[in-house]
Amino acid sequence: MIGVVADDITGANDIGIMFAKSNYTVDVYSSIQSEDKQLNGTDVLILDTNSRFDEAKTAYQKVFQATKELHKRGVTQFFNKTCSVFRGNIGAEFDAMLDALDEDFAIVVLGFPKNGRKTIQGIHYVHGQPLEDSEFRHDPVHPMTCSNLVDILKSQTNRKVTNIKEGIIKQGSEILREIIYALKKDYQYVIMDVTDQADLKTIANAVYDFKILAGSSALAEELPAVIGKKPEQTLPKNVPEYHQGKGLFCAAGSLMPQTFEQIEYMRARGASVFELDSLCLLDKERFTSSKTQLLNVMVTEINQGKNVILHSTNDPLKVKETKQKAFQQGISNREISQLVSSTLAEMTKAVLQQTGQKRFVIAGGDTSAAVCHRLNISGIRVWKEIQPGLPSCISLKNDPMLFVLKSGSFGHRDFIKQAFLHLKEQLLEPGGVVR
Repeated sequence: MIGVVADDITGANDIGIMFAKSNYTVDVYSSIQSEDKQLNGTDVLILDTNSRFDEAKTAYQKVFQATKELHKRGVTQFFNKTCSVFRGNIGAEFDAMLDALDEDFAIVVLGFPKNGRKTIQGIHYVHGQPLEDSEFRHDPVHPMTCSNLVDILKSQTNRKVTNIKEGIIKQGSEILREIIYALKKDYQYVIMDVTDQADLKTIANAVYDFKILAGSSALAEELPAVIGKKPEQTLPKNVPEYHQGKGLFCAAGSLMPQTFEQIEYMRARGASVFELDSLCLLDKERFTSSKTQLLNVMVTEINQGKNVILHSTNDPLKVKETKQKAFQQGISNREISQLVSSTLAEMTKAVLQQTGQKRFVIAGGDTSAAVCHRLNISGIRVWKEIQPGLPSCISLKNDPMLFVLKSGSFGHRDFIKQAFLHLKEQLLEPGGVVR
């Protein structure tokens, strides 16, 4: 069994679909407290530590414990799934996995060409821009001001870090494997250049049997071709019905431009789009009076067959004003972000309860985690890919839900449209078979 430790829920799904596409049965849990029988037949077990926004010490402890739990359950190959632009506690989490397994070497692959991430000469690019010049430079919690991946990782670990550049990778997997073994004598982390999908195939053929792999999910797409695909995927017996005649709901808490573009795309095509005013959240009395009205309008529209999107404030000036007002009230950027996510989660639960619809879309990692927590979803089965790294999934509980959790910076302009179509089309045939 392959074991993955992921630092957020959308990242867990992101890597999960890379294996699920090859018919691996992939389960994601927020903890390992589940009964053993629920894990029977699982090919890839993923634990979401939700540690990206933690302090480094806390993140280390979470990953250390999660790795130990995976090892106890017979996992033989481990993957430390991080953000595809190295946001978060990269060094602490990589070190934690090595320490937990008493190992001292890991392959690190961050490039994800299908989602615009490339590593060239050790410099990471996002849609052609160096990381430090991309939208991630302005991340409210982890602003990325450096593009050199070796330098970023070196700043967070005492272990030695190096980079294998594209020229070596282009020479093929055999030569690459020889170089890696030579570097193992002096380095603990080897970061690979990735310029295209062919590079990922070469890397997969060179490192498929290494005990610890780390980074983005992209490498995981190529691994099954080397270690073997599965003939079929096991799906949960119960898939929630789609209430035809009613619309679908999407809650978006991401500030990324990709999500903004996806929302505007839907607005132009007739979706009902509502804003959760972040300034209003800081005035409890004002928000309490407006929340009920907003909720009633959204529920009415969904029941009338309209698709509804509720998004957090994404206007840069208003976001800045919100941060300033929050600061005056003693509220940090992280705390206001959590307030937005928890409010979106609360309203998502209310919408689903009042419409009876059990299929939905969430955009943003923090918001996705908050929604899963509010809906008491602790285990999910990764199902079908909609766009690269963006799958649907089914909750593993007696009253299941079918939903999509989207990383804020992933997806094409039409992603929400495609996600809604996917959720509407996945119906049960007679006998309970999913088509």
